[in-house]
Amino acid sequence: VDSEVNRVRVSVIGAELRTRQLVLRGRTESKRVVDVKAEVAGSVVSRPVERGMRVAQGDLLCELAVDDREVALREARAAFETARIEHQGTVRLREQGLVSEVTIASSQARKESARAHLHRQELNLAKTRIVAPFAGVVEDLQLNVGDYAASGAACATLIDLDPMLVRAHVTEAEVDSLQQGQAVSGASSVGRAMAGVVSFIGKQSDPVTRTYPVEITVNNRDYSIRSGLTVTLEIGVGSVLAHQVAASLLSLNDAGVMGIRTLDEANRVVFSPVEILEDGSEGVWITGLPGTVSLITVGQEYVALGEIVEPVYSSGPEDQVASL
Repeated sequence: VDSEVNRVRVSVIGAELRTRQLVLRGRTESKRVVDVKAEVAGSVVSRPVERGMRVAQGDLLCELAVDDREVALREARAAFETARIEHQGTVRLREQGLVSEVTIASSQARKESARAHLHRQELNLAKTRIVAPFAGVVEDLQLNVGDYAASGAACATLIDLDPMLVRAHVTEAEVDSLQQGQAVSGASSVGRAMAGVVSFIGKQSDPVTRTYPVEITVNNRDYSIRSGLTVTLEIGVGSVLAHQVAASLLSLNDAGVMGIRTLDEANRVVFSPVEILEDGSEGVWITGLPGTVSLITVGQEYVALGEIVEPVYSSGPEDQVASL
């Protein structure tokens, strides 16, 4: 071998199938926030909840004074019973041919009117109890015992935290790689791990950013995930062939393209452009190379592109990502 031929250490590395991860940043957001309001007016006589309490669907939030609603309900029940009995008597008289069809129709109308009035009074009484429309957490309270609540006044603000939503945006180049039901993993800015699935992918892009909204649904049965947290998400969007190399072996050519130096079949030094797929503790995973490559691991800074060199192959697998 010519003594002027430079030697370099070379490792032959093969590609492995890796899942490409799409990394997004988003924020947790409660599924719904509702101001639970009074549907009738009255004084607040009970408010058994406090801020931060968990409530189940149907739990009492505020109770208004019954006032004369119970009396009105008894009157409506008595009026309906009277109308019902009178209608039964009218029906028997018709069977004997003693009343006309017009009388029967009027009797039926009075009974149905009394039934409707009874139903309204039952609803008015039931509406004095303002209850939770869904399970959640009481975030705020607007009424205290002794306050007078007008119809439409808010009693409490209720937040639905299970499931929790994570809202993010993806570019138009990435949106087609997503599908509903895809598994998602991530962590909040305070290190809280979470996992969920893609539940919504927008069809209309933002006119300014040209990005599409995405929602991820995360289980939050213990209510431990708060709304408003910054979250970093990873979504597997397909498998690609990749090679693992030491980060120190990456370099830029004169055009600013990132790549590594390898040998071709003639032992000639070539620059191979690559893209970083992911960073790991044992090196970076890169794409853009053929299945098997001869990677220069030591001596690359002493040889020029196009130069024919003498390779010294590494024998151990631990040298495949040898650093300088």
